[in-house]
Amino acid sequence: MKKFALVVAILFVAGLALAQAGEATNAGKNHEVTAEVVSVDLAANTITISVSGENKTVPAKEKAIEELKTLKAGDKVILTCHDNDKGEHESVIKIRKA
Repeated sequence: MKKFALVVAILFVAGLALAQAGEATNAGKNHEVTAEVVSVDLAANTITISVSGENKTVPAKEKAIEELKTLKAGDKVILTCHDNDKGEHESVIKIRKA
């Protein structure tokens, strides 16, 4: 019985540690950006967009990878971007046509 309680306690602590690690990975903030598609690189999972006349190439993650396949140059899109906890842009996590 003591071994069972010990195993349960260890699993509980391990679960808490994994939950905190997941929160650290998801730290940061999401925001939306309206842009025009310049090009899409399906092999690299990146999208090049034009925002205020400036071209930027950004990696796509999560649901955005599948959405890349539906885009072509000239499409107007609304991107959900993920920034790290320092406010630096990390990736696009969602894309929808404007």
